[in-house]
Order: sequence, then structure tokens, then C-alpha cells
Amino acid sequence: MIVYLHGFNSSPASGKARQLGEHMASIGRLAEYVCPALPNSPREAIARIEAELASRGPESVTLIGSSLGGFYAVHLAEKHGCKAVLVNPAVHANRLLRDAIGPQTNWHTGEKWVFTEAHLDELDALDVAAISRPERYLLVAQTGDEVLDYRDAVAYYAGARQIIEEGGDHGFAGFERHYQTILDF
Repeated sequence: MIVYLHGFNSSPASGKARQLGEHMASIGRLAEYVCPALPNSPREAIARIEAELASRGPESVTLIGSSLGGFYAVHLAEKHGCKAVLVNPAVHANRLLRDAIGPQTNWHTGEKWVFTEAHLDELDALDVAAISRPERYLLVAQTGDEVLDYRDAVAYYAGARQIIEEGGDHGFAGFERHYQTILDF
């Protein structure tokens, strides 16, 4: 089972989430794919993902986390021992999102909301200082990510399998080239 975790101000309508779902359908494996809509509250997002994991058994799940979803994936992989694929992931999102405090708009749904210090506190509670078992992780990142510095992820996921591509962007241009690698992992 693959559980795809979208990023900050995103949704299951994101390009990567939709593309991967379409790919899973095209190979007859759509029943093995889910992308829950995550609440803006990190605490509530983790609760929603935990419910998804509980219904499927975490040992049978591979998490795929993009951006903030990657931060969530690490927290859950460390807690439950499952595998995680990180796509241009946020490392220590509790620090990265400090400048995001204030009004927000979800890119896909248009929902308006306010990101607060309380959200940062929730992220602080989820932060994993260092991963414990690098073999559980696959990092897929692009050097041209205009939002996050890929070098932070390279250092954080030291010892994990890493695919680092020159260029690209935060949305991960050409994500479809990695479907088979992700499924094989």
C-alpha cells in the first residue's frame, strides 16, 4: 500500500499526487494507493494519517511525502517502522515554516486560513532530530528546488538511498520517470 502525503497548502489534487494515482490505475493497482486530504493543523494531519495507517497496518505501508508531507512521513516512519520515499522534502519544517506565519490560501482548493505559532508548536512536537535506519528511506530531490535547499535533505538522509537530479523545481519536474523506482523500493 502507498500512502501519498501532500505538502503545505496543497491537496490530493496536486500534480504528483494525481499523476501517481493515474499511474497506479494504469497498472491495475489503484486499490493500493491512497492520498488523504491533510488538515492544515499538523497535529490533525498526523491523526488523519495515523487513522489511515491503522486501517491498513503500518508494516504494509510505504509513505511517499512531498515537501511538508516528507516531514510528516519521517515522523511516521520512525514511529511505525515503515518505509518512506521523500520527494523534495522539508527537513525540520518547524524551522522552515517560521516565515509562513500569517494568512494562507490552499493552491488547489482556494481555502483561506491562518498559519500560526500554534502550528509551529505542533510541528516542533513532530520533528525528528535524525533518522534511525537510513535503509528505510529513499530521497528523490532536485537541485533546482526554488523553495527548499536540497543539500539539507542530502545531509539529513545521509546513508539512505538518494537520487539527486540537477535542475528541476519544487514540484519535481519529470516525477513520472521515478514511478518504477518508487514501486520497486
